[in-house]
Amino acid sequence: MNHPAEESNISITHFSWIPEFVRLGQKRFRTQGRLLGLSILVGLVAGLGAIAFYIATRAAEHYALGVIGGYDAVPHPAGEAAISWLPIISAPFRPWLLLIIPTVGGLLSGLLVYTLAPEAEGHGTDAVIDAYHNRQGEIRPRVPLVKIIASAITLGTGGSGGREGPIAQIGAGFGSVLANLLRLRPAERRILIAVGMGAGIAAIFRAPLAGALFASEVLYGSPEFEPEVIMPAAIASVVSYCTFGAYSGWSPLFSMPDLAFTSPLQLGPYFILVLFMVLLAMLYTRTFYGCVGAFRRLPLPRHFRPAVGALLTGCVALGLYYAFGGEKQVLSVLAFGYNALQNAINSETSVSAWVLLAIALGKILTTGLTIGSGGSGGVFGPSMVIGGCGGGALGLLLHDWWPWLVPHPASFVIVGMAGFFAAAAKTPFSTLIIVSEMTGGYHLLLPALWVCALAFILADKQSIYSSQVESRSRSAAHRGAYVRQVLSGVRVGRFLKNAVPPLTLHPNDPLGAVVKQLRTTAYSVLPVVDDENRLLGVVNLDEVHLAAQAAHLQPLILAADLMRSDVTPLQPSDQLDRALELFVENDLVALPVVNDLQRRRLIGMVRRFEVASEYLKHVHGARKDGEQ
Repeated sequence: MNHPAEESNISITHFSWIPEFVRLGQKRFRTQGRLLGLSILVGLVAGLGAIAFYIATRAAEHYALGVIGGYDAVPHPAGEAAISWLPIISAPFRPWLLLIIPTVGGLLSGLLVYTLAPEAEGHGTDAVIDAYHNRQGEIRPRVPLVKIIASAITLGTGGSGGREGPIAQIGAGFGSVLANLLRLRPAERRILIAVGMGAGIAAIFRAPLAGALFASEVLYGSPEFEPEVIMPAAIASVVSYCTFGAYSGWSPLFSMPDLAFTSPLQLGPYFILVLFMVLLAMLYTRTFYGCVGAFRRLPLPRHFRPAVGALLTGCVALGLYYAFGGEKQVLSVLAFGYNALQNAINSETSVSAWVLLAIALGKILTTGLTIGSGGSGGVFGPSMVIGGCGGGALGLLLHDWWPWLVPHPASFVIVGMAGFFAAAAKTPFSTLIIVSEMTGGYHLLLPALWVCALAFILADKQSIYSSQVESRSRSAAHRGAYVRQVLSGVRVGRFLKNAVPPLTLHPNDPLGAVVKQLRTTAYSVLPVVDDENRLLGVVNLDEVHLAAQAAHLQPLILAADLMRSDVTPLQPSDQLDRALELFVENDLVALPVVNDLQRRRLIGMVRRFEVASEYLKHVHGARKDGEQ
């Protein structure tokens, strides 16, 4: 039987973990709470931006192509919200306007973009990836606004593109603006622009899980994720999805029949789909960047190039329309083209395989002409159309040959969407999830995983996102961390062996003595010490040069007047990654080394280039060892 004192001790022991738990929780919240709170705000803005952009693109398409041109892209995706105030399309279809309407839209978009914000050209997701890796997350505040208007004009007048690129840049742009307003560190700003990109994707495609994964996966061309992005992006994606869903409803973007994977033998036809998607993806990326290069070489002011691309887009659409005897379905090569996907899913055996193949190939060309010429739009949406229609065409052919293996060609539409983008964008996992969320087709997860993994493995290295880097070690955003990792085992004391004692100054040395000492040494920074050789500060050559300009004051200037006393010195035990931080923090090319920070007795000087040389030795030495 336990005594009361023993029971009291046991009770105290049981609850002794609580203070430690609270302390750990507070520490974790201080480091993560602010970023997660800002992610909620970014998600809210991304959701509202998605609503505004959706309404703008639907209205522009309805009036430009519908009311004026007489073309209504039906059936609309089942999950798209209807806009009740748009008038009924009653004008007769006039095919020749498909040459004029896109051209006018391309002209307006080009003038707007290249006058106000040239970085808003093309597909916005790639611009966000570039800002993450190479621009410390900086996006000018005007870019999202220009992107909304220019993309609504481009896509609404028939230019081939998707909504995800513009909405990604809108969310990322707000993240960058918010980080600058709050004076966040560059690392936090980078996270917020990736969070904004993922939140935009989550809202516009009703895919919150995919948005979080996409934001961290699309940054790299290898199967590598950005771990610091995933959790904030998850929070923002949930908020943006709920914000957009409150307006548009909660249904998946596309409706689909009850499709399922029923036999391992079906993996054989799906492997044929893999090979076809890889070929289509290679054609897509090469055509796209071939168009980009061709338009850049075009001897025409860049303001007018989108108009040329839009005119050629209209020519492709009109040519296909007459080649297929007035079949309106092939006009899905214009604008979004989602009507072709919804029709292929709903009417899986009544649609023509040749029409679907023509849409897939035509969409490759029109997307390259529209976006490659500088038009504003995304490349994910067209990728869904290309992969879905191409997969549907193959599914119909395989259904004719092996109906018992391919009972539902519509499954090849869904899985083709996933496999094509996995090969083209090098994002197999987020693509697998986003297609499942867009269609509600979770019963096809296994064949979609099979196709996405193999498509990624078999595809070549070229990605539709040219700003992707191979891995974190290749990213300029993480180069500092990589340098610190290489140098973390080397200490400052290494440079003090056999070193010549540095020249020093004293506070009362006149300017002439300071100049003389600088002329006799290779250092541009000299330490100032007292009579006991304790460090007081440093004198920089730049300060001496400025002081020497005032000839009448030279006899009055002493070393104490030129000395910086706020410099943090190095110690022999400091690792070189710490030395790099202090070089940046002190903004000097050489730093004094003291025995310790209390007594501060000077024992040497270390120059920044010496640390850089040591880094190169370690890197090249590691490479040589790895090559052996």
